[in-house]
Amino acid sequence: MPDIIRLLSDSLANQIAAGEVIQRPASVVKELMENAVDAGGHKIQVIVKDAGRSLVQVIDDGGGMSGTDARMAFERHATSKICKTEDLFAIRTMGFRGEALASIAAVAEVSLKTRLSADELGTEILIAGSKVQAQEVISCPAGSNFMVQNLFFNIPARRKFLKSNTTEFKHIINEFQRVVMAHPDKEFLLIHNETEVYQLPVESLKQRIVRMFGRHYNQELIDIHSESSLIKISGYIGIPEAAKKSAGEQYFFINQRYMKHPYFHRAIQKAYDKLLPAEEVPVYFLWFETDPSCIDVNIHPTKTEIKFEDEQAIWQIIHAAVKQSLGKFNIVPSIDFDVEKSFEMPYVGKNTVIRPPVSTANPLYNPFDEEKTMGAGREYKDKNLQQWQLIYSGLENKSINDDIPHLFNNSENGALKIDQIESKRSFLQIKNKYILLPVKSGIMIIDQHRAHQRILYEKIYHDLNDQHFVSQKNLFPERIELAADDFLLISEVLPVVNSVGFEIDSLGGNSLVVNAYPAFLEHADTREVVYRILEDMKQHPDLYVNKLKEQLAMVMADSYAIPYGKPLGESEILMLVDGLFACSNHNYAPSGKAIMHILELQDIEKILK
Repeated sequence: MPDIIRLLSDSLANQIAAGEVIQRPASVVKELMENAVDAGGHKIQVIVKDAGRSLVQVIDDGGGMSGTDARMAFERHATSKICKTEDLFAIRTMGFRGEALASIAAVAEVSLKTRLSADELGTEILIAGSKVQAQEVISCPAGSNFMVQNLFFNIPARRKFLKSNTTEFKHIINEFQRVVMAHPDKEFLLIHNETEVYQLPVESLKQRIVRMFGRHYNQELIDIHSESSLIKISGYIGIPEAAKKSAGEQYFFINQRYMKHPYFHRAIQKAYDKLLPAEEVPVYFLWFETDPSCIDVNIHPTKTEIKFEDEQAIWQIIHAAVKQSLGKFNIVPSIDFDVEKSFEMPYVGKNTVIRPPVSTANPLYNPFDEEKTMGAGREYKDKNLQQWQLIYSGLENKSINDDIPHLFNNSENGALKIDQIESKRSFLQIKNKYILLPVKSGIMIIDQHRAHQRILYEKIYHDLNDQHFVSQKNLFPERIELAADDFLLISEVLPVVNSVGFEIDSLGGNSLVVNAYPAFLEHADTREVVYRILEDMKQHPDLYVNKLKEQLAMVMADSYAIPYGKPLGESEILMLVDGLFACSNHNYAPSGKAIMHILELQDIEKILK
């Protein structure tokens, strides 16, 4: 039998390695940005075209490379970060395995221009599919300039499975954010298709967060600090009101390296116990510092999963630090000196006479002494006792069903008939959440929020299909600032959102302006609708592709439905019940949850037996 084991060629081995390291254009951005940081760059520019398909260019003003180093950098396992085994346990740089550039060069056309600051001339290298096309001496600025073009040009299957430009650029933004958040002491620039997306100067951690994710975080973050012999923790956590239903603004950094750590995430989630609903996720931006010998960053090709030596102890430290910061927020709100705030302290001079407060209470008043009670109170009480009968005046001969419109007559859809309701005025609102209505078989319990949600959903969805909306102009246009990835998401559905009566335009710079809203949504909180649409898109991306109108109708209906805790008047309850039973489906909300339940008379008798 002939020998069947053979060595792979360097080109094929690099392509296999690229399958682990370079999964999409965002992977190229990540690796090149990390190399720029390791090279000591203070100003790093990222230029992208067609979401990285055509071009990913990263320019830095770091140390640069000599001609020999520039050539060696594209070899597998070639690195300047480690020399011996012990170096693996003292890693403080971003890239160190020497696979990224070799993997990129195996699946793309790469151009590198680089120069050492001490040299007069630099080097240019052209590589395509792991093959060096040219190398020559050129004149160029100090630092490095990587141009990666036609990614996966020699692997059509991989290129075919790339997502849409919007999706791929969203991944690029995510990788960009992770690097720039770890290094607020550096300048960064991101340009996509000749449009500036981010221009970030050197700034503080909080300023970087606010610039990346929106000004509203200026008032929604609590600082956190904890230092022990095991680990040092600093950064910010969000107030409970800033929590979201989908993961997004949750960041861990260890020694200025972004990481994912579900175990530590649970420590933070646990600290918010009883402050947040189970489905909501708190916002946090936490930086850890520890001895590099206590962690292992080499357990995953993308180096985003980190193994700690004593994870249980660190879990307890994180949990305690978050609980402490939340406690301080509840008792003593922190003062943000980045925002202009002022408060007045009363001035007391040397000659000011301080007098004790004077009480106006009557010390002789005795509530149990009927003869000596205060006259005004007695007179008011007697007057009310004499007039209480007037409450029912005029109702002696009035039928309980007078002037009530005929409701619930849509029997074709299974709605209750009018004669099934024993008395439409005999209802009760419980905890400003449920409506109790007597029926012949027992008591009907209606969820007021879900009932209104079903009514609004059917109206909005019907109007979406008929394109029949009237807009109400805002007296003052409302501006909404978003993170770049959120701006991309909402831009996909803006035409449909505007088709239902909104008038939302892009201002550039990841900002929107709301000029009008649907007239039937009076006192509309458009900002809340935009945020809800974003949250829903993150949770159900596939549904927004296939059932865009249904999802938009659900989000808008839920946003404007009567909230829990709102007391309703008699006419409001009658209109709500009337509208619910006129719906095609009055039993279930658009989310699939039950709107009503009938507590049978026999069940009530069993309970009280």
